Amino acid sequence: MKKNSDVDQFLENSKNWRSEMVKLRSVLQQTRLDEEFKWRLPCYASGGANIAIIQPFKDFLALMFFKGTLLKDPKKILVDNGPNSRSARRLEFRSVQDVVRMGPTVKAYVREAIRLEASGLKAEPANKVQPMPAELIQVFSKKPKLKKAFQALTPGRQRAYLLHFASAKQSATRLARIEKCAPRILDGKGLADRN
Repeated sequence: MKKNSDVDQFLENSKNWRSEMVKLRSVLQQTRLDEEFKWRLPCYASGGANIAIIQPFKDFLALMFFKGTLLKDPKKILVDNGPNSRSARRLEFRSVQDVVRMGPTVKAYVREAIRLEASGLKAEPANKVQPMPAELIQVFSKKPKLKKAFQALTPGRQRAYLLHFASAKQSATRLARIEKCAPRILDGKGLADRN
């Protein structure tokens, strides 16, 4: 695997989990993955398809598999990414020793993930349909252009907005978020898209 200079710089500037990331990178370099830098993180792909990404969290370092729900996981060590994750699963590391100990497992899971990607198998999203907040339904009834623009967004972008709106506890906050995001929706942009 050819090293990516952006990943080099990311690791050099990292303060948390640096030694663990360097070791995990060396394990991943022994696979047939291509190293890229996406979403400001080291990302590993095969044939242009994302396979896994290194994610430093506060309490642990993760190697997240994009189609983790498809992996067999005989050791039952893959962790669900949370209630809003649909198909991703991750391995967690808390020390360099963890990375060393799990190195053979990481390589085995990567080999399986590459085979799954090459097969064209799609991860069936978990049945986590995000309901539309009542406030958004009300706004759509008054602003049909906004509704049409929202419906034209990709399912992932729609879902991100729905999660953002629904996470507010008060109706007034949900309405404020909808109004604030309306120009982005009308421009066809997702919540996390750059301007």
